[in-house]
Amino acid sequence: MIPELWTCIFSALCFYVHGAKLPEPEVKIEVLYKPFLCHRKSKYGDILLVHYEGFLESNGTMFHSSRHHGDKNPVWLTLGIREVIKGWDMGLQGMCAGEKRKLTVPPALAYGKEGKGKIPPESTLIFDIEIIEIRNGPRSHESFQEMDLNDDWKLSKAEVKEYLRKEFERHGYAANDTHHEVMVEDIFQKEDEDNDGFISAREFTYKHDEL
Repeated sequence: MIPELWTCIFSALCFYVHGAKLPEPEVKIEVLYKPFLCHRKSKYGDILLVHYEGFLESNGTMFHSSRHHGDKNPVWLTLGIREVIKGWDMGLQGMCAGEKRKLTVPPALAYGKEGKGKIPPESTLIFDIEIIEIRNGPRSHESFQEMDLNDDWKLSKAEVKEYLRKEFERHGYAANDTHHEVMVEDIFQKEDEDNDGFISAREFTYKHDEL
């Protein structure tokens, strides 16, 4: 059995010095604005629409702005599934629509030793982020109920395909039956744990390690 020391080293989750665990890196959060009314707060699995600006802490250089660069539109992301840097997954929890935060993210929770594009290695990053909208994510009970057309607490391939079709159309993409069928087969291969041809509520909402 591998000793705990080596387990931590191999997983890159933690390491020990003389038996004492070093502190985990943290995100510094500063609330810049919070609306008076907050109907819901962001949580892991939610889909967020955000505007943001990113700066290098070392010299204040802006490396990206969703308002001024690219198509100048806010961006969608799913919270907690490693779609964004760890610092965002940690720092965007518990926010309201309309709330603005300043996140100071250490390298270990950003782009680390490698860096990325205009971001040098070992850079601490500062983000000004505003949440525009919060939606139920694909792993929420609400989404499951929306997909479960016949209320039998399990999803058939036809129900998942219909949901994909609606989502594609909602985001302005043309429906593609062949593409959707391939996606459905891939989804069921990964999510239908008991291979009964359905995705149960438990299988759907269970948080897999790879997410």
